[in-house]
Amino acid sequence: MILTLSILLAVAIDFWLGEPRNTYHPLVMFGKWASAIEMRLLNNEQSVFRQRVSGFLAVTIVLIPCLLWLWLVPSWPPLQTTIDVMVLYFCIAARSLQQHALAVHSALSDSDLPLARQQVGKIVSRQTEAMSEADVRRATIESVLENGADAVFAPLFWFVVLGPFGALLYRFSNTLDAMWGYKNQRYLYFGWAAARFDDLLNWLPARLTALSYALLGNTAQAIKSWRTQAHLLDSPNAGPVMTAGGGALQLQLGGPACYHGQLKQKPWFGGPQLPENGDIERASALMYRTLLLWLIVIAAGDALA
Repeated sequence: MILTLSILLAVAIDFWLGEPRNTYHPLVMFGKWASAIEMRLLNNEQSVFRQRVSGFLAVTIVLIPCLLWLWLVPSWPPLQTTIDVMVLYFCIAARSLQQHALAVHSALSDSDLPLARQQVGKIVSRQTEAMSEADVRRATIESVLENGADAVFAPLFWFVVLGPFGALLYRFSNTLDAMWGYKNQRYLYFGWAAARFDDLLNWLPARLTALSYALLGNTAQAIKSWRTQAHLLDSPNAGPVMTAGGGALQLQLGGPACYHGQLKQKPWFGGPQLPENGDIERASALMYRTLLLWLIVIAAGDALA
C-alpha cells in the first residue's frame, strides 16, 4: 500500500498548500533551462527538416539531465517514499486549478468583469480584454476540464505506471508543449517534437479522464458529445476531455475566441445549457470527484497487487 499512501500524501499536501510560489516551483526552473536550450538551437532560417531535428534534439537535451537524478536517489525506503510524495506534489495542481477558477467565480459574482477577465487570463492562452461574462464562464470551465486532465490526472496516471520518473517525464513534456507547441511561425517546426511527444504521453490518460467525467456526470450526453464532437477540436487529446466534460455538465462550451490578435472560429460543443456562474463551481467539483474516483480505483488495485 506504499503507492496509495504516497499518492494520498501528495494530494493532501497539494490541497493544503496549493502550488509553491513561482520562484521556487521546479517547473519555473525547468522552464528557464528549456529557454536556455531554445536560444541555442532554435533558428527559423534553417530548413524545415533542420528545424524539426533541432526541436527533437532540444526535447532530448532538456529532458534527460532533469530525469537522471531519479536513478541516483538512494534506495533507502523512507527517503524514496519522501521523494515520491514530493515529486508527485510538484507535478499535480488540483488545488491551484480550483483556486484560479473560484477567483473568476468570485469576480463574476461581484459583477466585476474587468477583474474576472484578469483572473481568467491566468489560466487560458486566449486574449481576455474584450471577453463578455459568458465568454469568461466558458473559458474558465474549459480550462478546469482540460487542465484537470493535463495537470492532475495525466501525471497521476504516469506516477502509477512509472513512479516519480513517469510523473516528471510527463509534466516536463507537457511544459515543453506549452512553451514550444504553438503553430506559429516561430515554433511550427521546432516545436513539432515537443507537441507530438506530449500527445503520445497524454493519449491514454486523456481518454481515461474523459471516461471518468462521463461516469460522474450526465453519462449519455457526455458519451454522445465525445463521440460526435471530439473530432471538431484541434487537439486529439483535449477533444475527448472537453467534449465529454461539457456533456457531463450539460453545458454548451467552445465558440469564437481571440488568440494573438486573431479571432478563431472554434466549434461549439458539450451540452445544451448556457453556463451560469455556479457552473464554474460544478466544473471544479467534477474535477475533484474524478480525483476521488481515481484514488479509490488506485487503492483497490494496490490492495489486490
